[in-house]
Amino acid sequence: MDDSRNSDATGPAPSTSRRKPWRRTKIVLGALAAVAAVVAIVGALTPWPSAMIIRSVFTKGGDETAAEMTKHVPDTALDERKDVAYGDAGADTTMDVFRPAAADGPLPTVVWIHGGAWISGSKEDVDPYLRILAAEGYTTIGVNYTRGPEGVYPLAVHQLDAALAYIDAHAEELGVDPQRIVLAGDSAGAQLASQMATLITNPEYAEILGIRPSLRSDQLVATVLNCGVYDLAALAELDGVAGWGFKSAMWAYSGTKTWAEDSTGATMSTVDWVTADFPATYISGGNGDGLTWLQSIPMSKRLQELGVEVTPVFWPAPHEPALPHEYQFHLDMPEARKALADTLDFLEAHTR
Repeated sequence: MDDSRNSDATGPAPSTSRRKPWRRTKIVLGALAAVAAVVAIVGALTPWPSAMIIRSVFTKGGDETAAEMTKHVPDTALDERKDVAYGDAGADTTMDVFRPAAADGPLPTVVWIHGGAWISGSKEDVDPYLRILAAEGYTTIGVNYTRGPEGVYPLAVHQLDAALAYIDAHAEELGVDPQRIVLAGDSAGAQLASQMATLITNPEYAEILGIRPSLRSDQLVATVLNCGVYDLAALAELDGVAGWGFKSAMWAYSGTKTWAEDSTGATMSTVDWVTADFPATYISGGNGDGLTWLQSIPMSKRLQELGVEVTPVFWPAPHEPALPHEYQFHLDMPEARKALADTLDFLEAHTR
């Protein structure tokens, strides 16, 4: 009898033991749900979490692409001036300058604005490409600006105008021919390059922005626009992961969720502000990049309708391999090397 009672008394123990892991699982799941709720609430109130995630992804990609380009930089000796300050916002208002060491006197100059969805990237991302261009007989300048969400629109536009003012005022020191300046950019940087060119060539637009441009239109001889954004209304209609990414970036850059409906979207949409006075333009994008069909090709068509001289470099939709966003920097690819050759031909035609 004693043995039987002992057996009955200890019988429920295994069941209690089996329940403990489930209790721990419920606690973990509850904690995860709470964290997810906090993240969702914070993400609904501020663009910072999403912007930092996007920045980390873009930074990794930028580093890898720069390393790929570095292999293609020629051995030409260059004079390099790094981190030249054009403003008082620390690293945000600095530029890197490259030119052939053997050059004597001012050279036609390419001012390049880096991409990164307006919230990431730096001038270092494009330094290898600028070294390649400089080796061909140009002064090339990579410009930093304050990214979102640390700074909000139109701060970057004002900073880039200040950079152009500095370049113009220090042209002799930098080896710049101030009468042969090309504005160039990639991705978000292409949008900014198109915006600066529009600011310089459209007085009505400059008045709307409340900026007196630091360069005259006769100083700007061309633009180079790679994989850019020129129509914010079309961007606002994107959905899925791409839509989330662009909308998060624009919220961070503009400081408002209503960027598509207010002056930010209107004034950043350069396709609506370009005129016949816009400079000769090289414009390109990869066939595997949705922005090519949504942004670059419509911008190319608009400029051509206005009578602007346009050099479009696009690829047929079925082209294989499908060329990704920022394909022009992937110089291991023959298509990117062709785009580089086309860019150099364009620069030669409009700066010599």
